[in-house]
Amino acid sequence: MKSVVRRVAVAGVMLASAIHSSDAAELNTMNDVGAAIQACWTPPADAGPASVTLSFSFKRDGTLIGPPRPTAIKVDGDAKAKKSFVDAATTALQNCLPLTFSAKLAQGIAGNVFTLQFASPK
Repeated sequence: MKSVVRRVAVAGVMLASAIHSSDAAELNTMNDVGAAIQACWTPPADAGPASVTLSFSFKRDGTLIGPPRPTAIKVDGDAKAKKSFVDAATTALQNCLPLTFSAKLAQGIAGNVFTLQFASPK
């Protein structure tokens, strides 16, 4: 399952276009999940080069088990700037939900911890 976690993190950084969950596109792979979430992400305009990695778990229905947790924050500026960036990433993730998983993906995804990096353009 560790390789799946790595794939979602890599997919989230590399893939920027996907179908939003409201379009009810069924997601079949972790690459699809990462791309769908990244499509919801818009970094704060004044962020500069920054990133935050969120850790979270899904239920089979495409919602989260509890709130996402920031596990790595790389934002220049004060605590307010960091909070703003983390809040933007958390909001993007929550606004993207629920995701629509294929039956096979839903069976394997539930309860596992995933990480995804949200970054501003360089």
